[in-house]
Amino acid sequence: MRTAPDVFPSPLPLRLQPGDDLRRALEAQFAAAGVHAGFVVAGIGSLRTAAIRLAGADDAITLAGDLELLTLSGSLGVDGGHLHLSVADAQGRVTGGHAGYGCIVRTTAEILLCLLPDWHFSRAPDAATGWNELAIRREPSP
Repeated sequence: MRTAPDVFPSPLPLRLQPGDDLRRALEAQFAAAGVHAGFVVAGIGSLRTAAIRLAGADDAITLAGDLELLTLSGSLGVDGGHLHLSVADAQGRVTGGHAGYGCIVRTTAEILLCLLPDWHFSRAPDAATGWNELAIRREPSP
């Protein structure tokens, strides 16, 4: 039984630019890193639109206006990301849920990814939940 990773996690700090689609940009940066597993450890910034799928909903809602990105976290794998976020509007109302495509950066998004080169994340159907859930496996050693 191996108790320590062969390859240590690698931090990747990012700053996304105005107009970037948050999710697409993260998935592109992750793919460019050449690993198969990672986590978004933290994310803050601002958005001009946010596409958020609320708990139990089939479709995302879209919020528009000056939005503060309060939190961002999730997993990234070969099948894309599973990201959660919370945003606050100009009146301080907070909305959170699954981050969809269409979360557009207003001024900045500052994000810390943790790349896991020793692992492989994908999504597979789970009969118990009815959703494609995280499938984790160790990458074979070279």
